[in-house]
Amino acid sequence: MKTNKFSRRKFFERSLCLAGVPLTLMSLSADREKSKRPGIFSFQDVPDKVRISELLKQKTPPLIWVFTGDSITHGAKHTQGYRSYPEIFAERIRWELGRTRDVVINTGISGNTTQTILNDFDWRIKQFKPAVVSLMIGTNDCAKTRVPLPLFEENLYKLVKGIRDLSAIPILHTPNIIIIEKDPVRSSLPEYIPIIRNICSKEKVILVDNYRHWQESLENNSVKVYNEWLNDPLHPDGEGHSEIARLMFRELSIFDPAAPTCGGPYYEGEH
Repeated sequence: MKTNKFSRRKFFERSLCLAGVPLTLMSLSADREKSKRPGIFSFQDVPDKVRISELLKQKTPPLIWVFTGDSITHGAKHTQGYRSYPEIFAERIRWELGRTRDVVINTGISGNTTQTILNDFDWRIKQFKPAVVSLMIGTNDCAKTRVPLPLFEENLYKLVKGIRDLSAIPILHTPNIIIIEKDPVRSSLPEYIPIIRNICSKEKVILVDNYRHWQESLENNSVKVYNEWLNDPLHPDGEGHSEIARLMFRELSIFDPAAPTCGGPYYEGEH
């Protein structure tokens, strides 16, 4: 019968391999395994921002980022030919941060609500096995109360749970402000915003509060929001999408004012 003999060489080689693994990631990996067992410490107890920060520090494995939502995330028509915020995000991650093997997928569809995304969850999110899922939604849910407030809240909870069940990190966005006077069917949008904020607070989800940022910019008169960030009463133009991307960079602590996607110059010099 064979017996397992202690090998100093194997022990030394294994020690060298483990020495190159950051302790935080080893801890996160252990937490992930524990989270699979009921009644054990949950992986969610590690703050999502810390998880993303640690993942970004490692070049491997590459990450899959899924963006989903309605026409704003879709980037349909109103960007005036400029990049949508998921495309700007891809430029920041895959080029400026050098994560060239990361994959950024956009499954936003114009006209969608929390209900349509929930019904299409497997196709829009699950099949990609994402590390991170970014969701901006609400602008169509509120249109003539297509999705009433209680159902909107229930749907968002289900979406967050569905994302976490994939061991992915959810990021929720509040929509940008709209010109209600010119789109009265969406006059209830301000009532949907607190629901998104409350869920983020209760479930410890990363929040990109575009609504607050745009509202404060409008009230401070620091920029002509309606003229410069919107292409119509509700859809951001190219500059509006840049603002959404930059706020997301700030929330994820990857904002760099010198980087072109963050507002720095794109110039390559004389030519």
